Amino acid sequence: MGQHIVIIQGHPDGSAPHFCHALADAYAQGAEEAGHTVERVDVAHIDFPLLRSQQDWEHGVLPEALLPAQRAIGRAQHIVVIFPLWLGDMPALLKGFLEQVARPGFAFAGEGANPFAHKALAGRSARIVVTMGMPAALYRFYFQAHSVRSLERNILGFVGVAPVRHTLIGMAGAMANADTVKWLDRMHRLGARGA
Repeated sequence: MGQHIVIIQGHPDGSAPHFCHALADAYAQGAEEAGHTVERVDVAHIDFPLLRSQQDWEHGVLPEALLPAQRAIGRAQHIVVIFPLWLGDMPALLKGFLEQVARPGFAFAGEGANPFAHKALAGRSARIVVTMGMPAALYRFYFQAHSVRSLERNILGFVGVAPVRHTLIGMAGAMANADTVKWLDRMHRLGARGA
């Protein structure tokens, strides 16, 4: 029996296809061919404001444009987040998207004096796919994969998503065609496994 998978495309440039889009396509194709249900959320094509206060995050209304994305995440059993590393972190647009959709009442709920008692997205797994200009080993070992660990611990883990696996793709801008094909094949295989 297949899983329900949501692919969150976090590349902020929706004007032209990038390697991140090809990776998402390969994953989706593998998943669909294996019988999984796939929904896609392309953050670059959603017009939404950034959160500017704790009051808005806790008590404001989710912008209507983000409702389909939030519902897709709610239906998902497995979440794939794909983004390019920009200035050592996820692009600001993706961070703003995650801040908006991971609101109280959806991503977690309180009980008594503990506002974070229930992790409402527990039972879901995730894969984080990051492309970067530097070698992946340098990012992983020298920079300690800071942004990936932050996303895993402070966002996904905070709302109960586990396990979270990583795919780090280095030297993306200078990759030989044969290496590109290998990465796309790997994403296709991951999609088929729903992993």
